[in-house]
Amino acid sequence: MDELTEKKRLEALREELHHHNHQYYVVDTPEISDFEFDQKMRELISLEAKYPEWFDPNSPSVRVGGGLSQGFVSMAHRYRMYSLDNSYELADLTDWEERNLKLAGQDSFSYVCELKYDGASINLIYEDGKLIHAITRGDGAEGDEVTANIRTIKSIPLKLKGNHPKYMEIRGEIIIPHHEFDRMNQERIARGEEMYMNPRNTASGSLKLLDTKQVAERPLECLVYGMAAAESDLLDQESFLIAAQTWGFKVPDTFAFCNNLSQVMDYVAHWGEKRQELPYETDGVVIKVSRKSQQEMLGYTAKSPRWAIAYKFPSQQVSTVLEGVVYQVGRTGAITPVGQLTPVLLAGTMVKRASLHNADQIELLDLRIGDRVFVEKGGEIIPKVIGVDLASRMPEAQPISFAHNCPDCGTALVRVAGDAKHYCPNTWACGVQIMGRIEHFISRKAMDVQGLGAETVALLYHAGLVRTPADLYQLRPEQVLPLERMADKSVAQLMLGLEESKKQPFHKVLFALGIRYVGETVARKLASAFGSISALSSATHEALVSVDEIGDRIAESVISFFQDPRQMEWVQRLSDYGLCMEELQLEQAELTELLSGKTIVISGVFTQFSRDEAKELIRINGGKAGSSISKKTSFVLAGTDMGPSKKTLADSLGVPLIDEHEFLRMIQKV
Repeated sequence: MDELTEKKRLEALREELHHHNHQYYVVDTPEISDFEFDQKMRELISLEAKYPEWFDPNSPSVRVGGGLSQGFVSMAHRYRMYSLDNSYELADLTDWEERNLKLAGQDSFSYVCELKYDGASINLIYEDGKLIHAITRGDGAEGDEVTANIRTIKSIPLKLKGNHPKYMEIRGEIIIPHHEFDRMNQERIARGEEMYMNPRNTASGSLKLLDTKQVAERPLECLVYGMAAAESDLLDQESFLIAAQTWGFKVPDTFAFCNNLSQVMDYVAHWGEKRQELPYETDGVVIKVSRKSQQEMLGYTAKSPRWAIAYKFPSQQVSTVLEGVVYQVGRTGAITPVGQLTPVLLAGTMVKRASLHNADQIELLDLRIGDRVFVEKGGEIIPKVIGVDLASRMPEAQPISFAHNCPDCGTALVRVAGDAKHYCPNTWACGVQIMGRIEHFISRKAMDVQGLGAETVALLYHAGLVRTPADLYQLRPEQVLPLERMADKSVAQLMLGLEESKKQPFHKVLFALGIRYVGETVARKLASAFGSISALSSATHEALVSVDEIGDRIAESVISFFQDPRQMEWVQRLSDYGLCMEELQLEQAELTELLSGKTIVISGVFTQFSRDEAKELIRINGGKAGSSISKKTSFVLAGTDMGPSKKTLADSLGVPLIDEHEFLRMIQKV
């Protein structure tokens, strides 16, 4: 067989095996026997070994894995992966709909309901129909690039079929079906190994294995639920789910189109009863406004899409004995009581400790040591005590007396009026608080200091070498080497990690400072709005609350932080050591004051920009994007499909409507 003939044979085998993979793992209608499939795969692998110059990263042969990764690198999502707002009461769905109808000025919505798969979220990036990257959710803005591992999952198409966008990001959930999970555990028992605790954690852990061959041996599947693309002719969520099936993705047939909220309630009730019959883990239902144009009208909060919500099925509950209470100190000084329990299996994990929240909750439940208590996982994640079996209470059981002093430094605890928590006020001398602030500072989502973890922070603290995050940057190798478990290589990695962390952008530095209530998203907004630590530290309360999503509580916390001379001292030192304390000049150069003092409400759909892009144009030109029309609204940026009730409200208040062309002229873009 000549080279040209063998190349054609190789390409034909790839196409044929792609087809049979799809038939077997997605459609569940195999057309050939396993033996025939294996024979064709062996032939393909043989030809690829003979002609390495014809390598294709999306060949069906990559499904078998092989080769070790050196680790995973972070990669930004072009389109942010938002989390969903959760609802635990059916009444919440009615409230959610009413808010959205008012916000969008609509009379009704149609919905698509999908089961909420309990696995590991993944973002699959396709260009020209070929898989080029796979990224974990991470913090929503960036995640780990795990493409090599994802290519081993046979229900994920490496090459798409049919008519699809040129570039798109497909969102899905990596799961392990019940029967496969049970099979894996039976095999581990037979080998004398410890069982896996639950499918979700096993699926998530599989994506981080360094050996792709091991990943290929795991029975992972991908269930698809969403798409982000700049250009798409799909008008609603139902159309996407149907199209995704034609492209080659696995979409469970349990989704349903609902004309109204009453049908949504029926769907929720049906699967609340039937979910145990499903072949995979699910912990709720996701309800989405179906039409894309209406999704754009509703937009996003800082963390979640307004057009989607997750209804969580009632949590599983178990009973066990409360053996004792310990008190944890957070980096802000907040004291959290934690119940020590007789170990009990709950939702797939062995639970030994559970949150008791605060003193008020302990008093409300009338908790006593030795009580048999009911425990559930809040949001299926955090164990918490929710009740007491009073019928089994022993007569000698005594009420719990909440701690009066900090368990670390012994300082008397304080409680501010209106706050449910107790606090240790010894901010600058309480060791747990100091170490907590430094651990937050070096964490991956903040400064991401490689070579430095919680144990090393504790060593440095107890050796008297660090008291603030700024102290890290004055460490010298000869100071660290004498410490326990520190050697030349680990010290060199620590020093390199600290130096590399100076490259982190301003918004990460701002998050790393640990200002109360300033999370990742808020830090991004503040960094973008003020541009530098200097401008932010001198910002007024009025200026802070004018930033989208920033309220009184956050504003007061920011002002309080920068009014503390001890905070400012170590922040100034961080600046002196070379950390980034301002946004890139390129971004700042784009800022104008053309819309200064104006509050603009966005409504409808636009042809020259998206709603998010419109918000950004308002921001960089000095304006504020408002969420609802009022007398304070300067004008409404009105697109097509603007709700009639919004238009009526604007007219009644005398608020002008500006179309996108006039808006662009205002900011001198045309």
